[in-house]
Amino acid sequence: MDRSTPRGNPARAAAMLAAALTAAAFCAADAVARSFPFGPRTRSVNDLGNQYVPFHAHLWDLLHGRADGGLLVNWQSGFGSSFLPDLGTYLGSPFALLVGLFPRDEIDLAVYAVTLLKTVCAGAAMAWLLPALRPGRWWAAGLLGASYALCGWTVADAAYNPMWLDGLVALPLLCLAGEWALTGRRRFLGVLVVTAAWVANFYTAYMATLGAALVLLLRLWLSGLPRRRALAVAGRAAVTAALGVGLAAPLVAVVYFGTKHASPLPERTFVPVPGQDMLARLLPATYGFGTPGIFVGTTALLLALALPFHRAVPRRVRAGWIVLVVAVALSMQWDPTHLVWHAFAEPNGSAYRQAFVLCALLVIAAWHTLSYGPPSRRALGAAGGLLALTAAVASGSDLVRPFVWPILLCAAAGALGGLLLLGRVARPAGTDGSAGIDSAAGTDGTDGTGSAGTSTVGTGSATLRRTRLAALAVVLLVGAQTVEAVATSAVATRLRLAHMDDYAPWGPRQQRQSEAIAQADGWPRYRTDPGREQTVGNDPMMVGGQGAQYYSSLTSDVLSRTLTALGGGWTSRGRNLQSLDNAVTDAVFSVGARVHSPPDPHQNWFPQDGSGVTVTREDVPPLVTVRPAGAARDGRAGVRAFGPSPYRNQELLLGARVYTVPRLTVRTAAGRRPERSPDDRPGLLIGASAPGSAHRPEIGARCPAGSEVYLWAPHFSGTARLSGAPARNGAPAPTGRFRADHPVTKIAPMQPLGTVPASGRVRIELSPDRAGTVPDGAVGCLDTARLHTAVQRLEVTGATEVTVSGGTVRARVPAGSTGAAVIAAPRIAGWRCAAGDAPEKPASQYYGLIAVPLDGTATSLTCTFHPPGLRLGSAVGAASLLALAVLAVLSAVRRRRTAGPGPQPPAGPGPQPPADPAPRPTDRPQETAAGGTARTS
Repeated sequence: MDRSTPRGNPARAAAMLAAALTAAAFCAADAVARSFPFGPRTRSVNDLGNQYVPFHAHLWDLLHGRADGGLLVNWQSGFGSSFLPDLGTYLGSPFALLVGLFPRDEIDLAVYAVTLLKTVCAGAAMAWLLPALRPGRWWAAGLLGASYALCGWTVADAAYNPMWLDGLVALPLLCLAGEWALTGRRRFLGVLVVTAAWVANFYTAYMATLGAALVLLLRLWLSGLPRRRALAVAGRAAVTAALGVGLAAPLVAVVYFGTKHASPLPERTFVPVPGQDMLARLLPATYGFGTPGIFVGTTALLLALALPFHRAVPRRVRAGWIVLVVAVALSMQWDPTHLVWHAFAEPNGSAYRQAFVLCALLVIAAWHTLSYGPPSRRALGAAGGLLALTAAVASGSDLVRPFVWPILLCAAAGALGGLLLLGRVARPAGTDGSAGIDSAAGTDGTDGTGSAGTSTVGTGSATLRRTRLAALAVVLLVGAQTVEAVATSAVATRLRLAHMDDYAPWGPRQQRQSEAIAQADGWPRYRTDPGREQTVGNDPMMVGGQGAQYYSSLTSDVLSRTLTALGGGWTSRGRNLQSLDNAVTDAVFSVGARVHSPPDPHQNWFPQDGSGVTVTREDVPPLVTVRPAGAARDGRAGVRAFGPSPYRNQELLLGARVYTVPRLTVRTAAGRRPERSPDDRPGLLIGASAPGSAHRPEIGARCPAGSEVYLWAPHFSGTARLSGAPARNGAPAPTGRFRADHPVTKIAPMQPLGTVPASGRVRIELSPDRAGTVPDGAVGCLDTARLHTAVQRLEVTGATEVTVSGGTVRARVPAGSTGAAVIAAPRIAGWRCAAGDAPEKPASQYYGLIAVPLDGTATSLTCTFHPPGLRLGSAVGAASLLALAVLAVLSAVRRRRTAGPGPQPPAGPGPQPPADPAPRPTDRPQETAAGGTARTS
């Protein structure tokens, strides 16, 4: 051990060790779970497959010049969405740029590599922080850094939300910035650290900033500084944080205003988890969605539990860290403080996203225990008793499965054995553990087992024996922690896969879709929609094209309401919008090519139908059309002007009557008329068919022969077929596939069912897989001849030329055009338009789309997108930059004045790091001003 003691920078050695242990355990866990990329199981669960991988794919396209759009507007998703808020939310981390180094078809591996790298950096950052708080063993700092990186929050929650991992990295770095504020050093570097954290992911950076502030306040209290100096340090830290956040304001403000315009989510009420469930999450191999992942490893937990009983640690230090850990744990369970942690907005989904802060505090408390020397047998016995009590209380939780106990016992045995051996090495023979502890933790960061800490050893054999014991102790500690971290991560991966929706990584299906879209693409002359049979929620970003599909926390309210009024479907309570396979909406939104794919074979929602990837093309109007004077009050009609029927709403946007909406006859499988739905779902209640029954519920109606039948049943789940429909182009009538549930977390989009037979009789056979409803006016029969006439009229009067460049749309319209020019894109906040040479002003709205009033004099129009909040954020950022520059100049002038001409006496040491109060007995190590230890005579 003495030969392995680093003689240069112990913090660097600790960081390297933490990085190596984290990377090894992270990959080993996925190998044990047989998860991608080490096994056949996909890791793309929930939002990882639906959001984060597609957004990184879009970033790849941007970096390689292949994306439709730029930093301001993403023209591939949601018929044109604001991209800068998405960039700040999902892609602000500098780690995200690394995806550009991978092949496009290895985007899943690229995101995995980014996730791994973030986790590794978090462990290294924590390992670097710990010796800065108080000197101690370098390898212990590395071990605890890895325990922080692989905490339960990481492996259970952040592993499939990789943007949150930026907060895991930021917390120890922000604590380091607090240390620099405490000592008056590296002020400008501290500002840059805050800026980088808030740019990477402002959501978790906010939580990390709160956590770092609590740590700094405790450090100030422990330092014993005079009140005036303590207030100066606090003010310096506040200025650092304010300037750092100010520099990040251009992106943070855009994200903030993006959330203000996003589709609202239903209000949620915080319900704290039972205490036994919370305690259960301290144990290894436990998992539960919606509970705090506060596992930090048995070694770190034992050390934290031993802190109250470790007499070598000053009482003030013990009390301070114990109170802080308990207070933060309790704040997670109380609604007012819970809201403070989440920026006063109840999170949708996991309610304990701040749990990584508590994990960090547990690790720091463990470090303070060990940095004063290994706990005595009495302290370890008390800690073991508390651990046993925790396990006994947690045993009543459903989160503790049978395999938890052998893992916990092995981890506890390894941790206790390693700490006891370490204590034996650190204590000279004949002591009771209270004396000689200082020899185990030198102030230079050595581990106390080398030449710096064994000066009292008299013989070479004794030194060799102590070295071997120390090596065995380290092996036990590292082995125990690594094994339980691997087990915990592997269990979380397997249980998460069973609990959530999952999606296949890039494969042959996506490759075929991408090739078909590339061949059909004609943007901006027309859009190419990736198709109704989606693979993930953001198919356009994954496989290309320009469609309605869009899934983001910032999906605009106007887009969600517009598509819903037109018969569109969604999941995630309106923020995951789906493609709408409808001829009228394709004409309105200039979708000239549409991809049709079989059901995703990775999912079990619907069986395969034997079809392949095909593309259909339609003649559609240009992206910019002209509507006549007086239509929709000259382009000022909003989404509120829509009515309850999606067919009539589509006609409003098209400007022509093209549907027949017949009266319906609905019958259950027993041939009876259904009852009205007793809940908030409109329409008649259709129950699930009995297994093996040959009878099915039916919908009957009469429509003009040859018209196209559509079924709108947003709260129906199952399949629907049109009986007796004639084949079209040699292909059988399509099967309508609907997915909906209740309470409303997803609704199904309108579906085409085929052509009305010559008899004019429409009979739709339903195969529900759960209870659902059929609303009044569910069937619409489209007159394709009328639609063709309306399209021709829009082509003749529409723009003769359209160019799209990033966030700017330019079009030329026929001379003398009056009424309103309508751009087939949602009128999200930020669009400003001008007709001809007129000044730019906020765009008007035509039933949710961008509109520009025309008076007959203009032959051109220009619309430019300005992300809301960008101007304000830029002003704040510029002011912060100016203030930082002024401070830099003032600091330089002050240093020059202090130096003065000629030789000067050396400057004073300035503010010192806080010193933990020294214990009173003189036979224990005394705390120096720098936070180290000094031996007493």
